Amino acid sequence: MIIIVLGLAIILAVIAYNMYQENQYRKQVREQFGHSDKDALLASKTSHVRDGKESGGHGLLLKKQKKAEDAALRNLQEQDEIYAAKAKLAKPSAIKTDIELAMEDDFTDEPVHHTVIGLNNEINTQTTSATQHGNLVNLDELVQVELPWFDPRFDYLAYIALNEAQELHALPRLSNRHRFQIIGCTMDDRFQVAEPIPGVYYQGFVMGLQAVSRNGLALPEELGQFNQQVAAFAQLVGGHVRYTDLPAFVEVAQALDSFCERVDQTIAIHLVSRSSISGLELRSAVEGVGFNLAEDGTFHYPDENGNPMFVLASLDNSPFTGALLNNQAYRGFSMLFDIPHIPAGEKTFDLFMDLAVKLSGQLSLDLVNDKMEEVSTPWLKDVRNYVLARQEEMLKVGIKPGSKQSLRLFS
Repeated sequence: MIIIVLGLAIILAVIAYNMYQENQYRKQVREQFGHSDKDALLASKTSHVRDGKESGGHGLLLKKQKKAEDAALRNLQEQDEIYAAKAKLAKPSAIKTDIELAMEDDFTDEPVHHTVIGLNNEINTQTTSATQHGNLVNLDELVQVELPWFDPRFDYLAYIALNEAQELHALPRLSNRHRFQIIGCTMDDRFQVAEPIPGVYYQGFVMGLQAVSRNGLALPEELGQFNQQVAAFAQLVGGHVRYTDLPAFVEVAQALDSFCERVDQTIAIHLVSRSSISGLELRSAVEGVGFNLAEDGTFHYPDENGNPMFVLASLDNSPFTGALLNNQAYRGFSMLFDIPHIPAGEKTFDLFMDLAVKLSGQLSLDLVNDKMEEVSTPWLKDVRNYVLARQEEMLKVGIKPGSKQSLRLFS
């Protein structure tokens, strides 16, 4: 009897501890992405935008950037049919070696080097889990590998371990409004973006759906659809699947999405002429201070690495083109400061304002807000403080403004 009571007590203690851990986890998520204090002085100048929709505010404007269509989403039905046909003819190889994995990080500033799956231990062909299930790669170890292409806070991940080596004849069909990536583990234990390259055989895949972006948060139904699509692909190639825990992921993603929606803003400073300026004069002035005309019809100011930093657009969002610039007169233009896309710091915002003031003087333009009211020095100071505060919020949750991670999250 005493043993039974003790057993029940231990079980209750474990349940209580698990509940405590879950509450602590939820508290940590809320604290990490919790709502910031609002500055009453700036409340009337703030505009929050998701999917290009504006709400409230004057003086700040968020313009949604144009995005190129994801190549992986093109001709999906055709790719799927090609893959299904060629997969039946594939003759997989069973060659496998143990080497160190080194890959270029697409979303951090420095190359990231990892050891082959197993956390600094070479893969052993006698690994129990892999041998029992007939998998070429151990699913337990595959899940533990940190890949630079993904961020588990906003990428919903599925892992596939193959029973036999496979070529990827075409990208699988993953129809969704959200961006996805497929990373393959080759037979020499290297991770790379999975591509249909003849002679390249894979032993596993990590498939990620970006669930948080400027398109909004992926719905649970969309994540479920992704799971079904991955399962269909795994069945086609003969592999075992493991998914990220869905409820836990959704909880973190929802908190992150709310945070992103709050900080995702673009400052717009308008430079307006009291009469008009010629396109030739405008182009000469903006190129003279470092802007370059881009394919999307806006001027971009590059950072030290040549990546776009500030954007200069026409007041009515019509594209600047060579012909129009040579023959058209303009009332003015807007300079845009995309908060998540631009490196944090006072110097960056000061450079933005220096360029605006310089162009204002050269072209005799007035600096105005969205209501066409001339901006004052106190107003600019408030905006500067507001920008720095939002970028500081991002840094606190480990999202560096202007980084590849931030550019992907806020895209």
